[in-house]
Amino acid sequence: MPDHYRQLLEKMPAVLATVVQIKGSVPREVGAKMIITETEIFGTIGGGAGEAKVIRQALEVLATGEKQWVEIDLTGAPQRETQGICGGIMQVWLERWDSDRYRSLIQQILTKLESGQTVSIVTPFNAEQFPYLSRDCPEQAFIETIEPAPTLLIVGAGHCGIELAKVANLIGFQVIVQDDRANWANVDRYPNAKIFNTPIDETVNQLATHTQLYAALVTRGYQYDLAALKALVDRPIPCRYIGMIGSEKRVRQVFQSSEISREKLRSIYAPIGLDIGALTPEEIAISISAELILVRRGGTGRSLSQSLRMID
Repeated sequence: MPDHYRQLLEKMPAVLATVVQIKGSVPREVGAKMIITETEIFGTIGGGAGEAKVIRQALEVLATGEKQWVEIDLTGAPQRETQGICGGIMQVWLERWDSDRYRSLIQQILTKLESGQTVSIVTPFNAEQFPYLSRDCPEQAFIETIEPAPTLLIVGAGHCGIELAKVANLIGFQVIVQDDRANWANVDRYPNAKIFNTPIDETVNQLATHTQLYAALVTRGYQYDLAALKALVDRPIPCRYIGMIGSEKRVRQVFQSSEISREKLRSIYAPIGLDIGALTPEEIAISISAELILVRRGGTGRSLSQSLRMID
């Protein structure tokens, strides 16, 4: 979703088409977006004749500036014009984004998301009003809550950290790497990550507003694990996930040496990752990333073929 707003910022004037209501079986969900300019289209609201109808009306909105509703009828009803036979109906709101007011709003949205905060955008269905940020929704408006992308804080910039950063970036995490060794934690070794060479408590404080923070401790020694655990479990906004690499012996030593309560220690994933027999840094990175997906999306962690194998 943030990519749509970045594109709007770069492509104004443009029409933002947003699915705001659905009924029955339809190809896209509420909140799905498409951007239409005079020469380009970004995103999709489902394709086919329905999307073509939206594009035609969006070009009118682009020319006139007058906001419009578009109904996409996918019922296949024989007595009226329809755009498909999926079975449902979509209501799409078209609005031209074309001024400093809209640019300012987009910058606010992106700034909040990049600082790890949730954003609620209100789009009034009124010719005289403009979209704005708020959690309060008037009757004639569409309110949309956008969560920031999950952030993975990798504590420790060694071999496992390098591979984990690659895989985490691939699965949609914003990656932050913390290590006091600048010759280990730098943009050359971690080109797709934000780098912190500050102490771990200072790093965690700078991430205080992040609501979707995951942390993977792949440090070079248990004293660094202790410092990281203390900083992370004391966050006012709890981490979605804290995992710590190491053998069971090392994990027990860290836990016994810490002053963290048993209740909080039970929430830590240690040893980190799913048991897939991983040995190399690359395999360990995949094991950890699989656990991150499990925590983020939900799941059992078992083989998908397990139920079929039990069939006689």
